[in-house]
This record gives sequence, C-alpha cells and structure tokens, in this order.
Amino acid sequence: MERVDAIWRHPVYQEQLTRIEELEQDRTFCRHGAPHLLDVARVMWIGVLEEGLADELPRDVVYATALLHDIGRAAQYDMEEPHDIAGVRIAREIMGTVEDGCAFSPAEQELIVDAIGAHRGGAKAATTLARLLYRADKLSRPCFACAARPECNWPEEKQNHAICV
Repeated sequence: MERVDAIWRHPVYQEQLTRIEELEQDRTFCRHGAPHLLDVARVMWIGVLEEGLADELPRDVVYATALLHDIGRAAQYDMEEPHDIAGVRIAREIMGTVEDGCAFSPAEQELIVDAIGAHRGGAKAATTLARLLYRADKLSRPCFACAARPECNWPEEKQNHAICV
C-alpha cells in the first residue's frame, strides 16, 4: 500500500503523530498513537470484508482514513480546536502534498476527509466509510480490560464491554 506508506512518511504526519504521543505520554486513558490508528485500520478492514465492500472501498483508502482520523489531536490539546475539525484540515494538507505518484484522487480525498470530519458523530454517518470508521474507533478500545475504566469519562454506552461484538 504505497499511498498509505507515503502518508506515514509525510513530514507533517510524523510531526503531528510525534506531538500527539508527547502530549499523551502520561495519559491514563486511551491514547491516540500508532497502535490505536493501526487497530482502527484493521477493525475497519474486517468490517469491509464482513460487509462485502472491498470492491467499493479499497484497502488503502480504508487504511489512510484510519491513520488520519485522529491526526488533529495535538491541535485539540494545544489550541482547543476539536480534533475532527483540525483533522480534516491536516489530512487535506498531508494528502495534498504526498510524494509523486502516491496521491489519492480528489474524490478519494473528499471521501476520506468526510469520514474524518464525521467520525465523532455516531453510527448514523452519511457515508459507509464514515460509519465504518466510527464503529472501528469504538471497537478498537479494550474498555473491558482497562484498569482506568472506573475513572473513564466516556459514556457507558460508548465503551466496548466485550472482546467480540
């Protein structure tokens, strides 16, 4: 997945991811670094396969969406800009300046940033990709095994209480 690797290597992506990891270094609750992003990508891809959507949603589009969906977290921590809004802005910048030959089409970019912008909005998202992202973002969290769960401020109905859902 050359286009996904180009996002990963992008200097803005690496700068933002490093900043997120620095800011969350002492965070007790769920973090938003590479392990979370890859978990979301894998859970999304499983959803694509389970729903028979692989012809509609290419794997690199799914993985790019997952890798970029929380990229606005540092802006949220530093400037109190909601991370979904900051994420759209930063994702556009990254996807608009990837290495030659690794660009997503304008339609793919719009699909990706729509999902990023909608990923906090709930399971009734307007696009299939946004719905899959919302679901995977929640399912990737092992709330059922988290020591910090009693102090978590996530609503009980959003917590993942089972290994398999």
